[in-house]
Amino acid sequence: MSNKTKEQTLPKWFDGLLYTDGDTVTNKFTGVEVYLTGTELSMYDFIMGTQWVMEVAPKTVTSKQINDFHKGLRWFQKNNINAYMALLD
Repeated sequence: MSNKTKEQTLPKWFDGLLYTDGDTVTNKFTGVEVYLTGTELSMYDFIMGTQWVMEVAPKTVTSKQINDFHKGLRWFQKNNINAYMALLD
């Protein structure tokens, strides 16, 4: 079963924005473009936003945020390994 055809759901701990529409995301380092579903895009934005906060204001980051960041990465690995490898690895 393809990642694009199976039903994807966000975990209960997820408290970010939920997008209904997908979009194409570009890896800023490699230029690789990947289309993400709305669900995947929601998690991707959560991961990237958390990463940004960890980089610019590391003293404000809580252990819950770090834990959720890692859970988000694992969610992406499970739900779309190809997008994970192209965008987040």
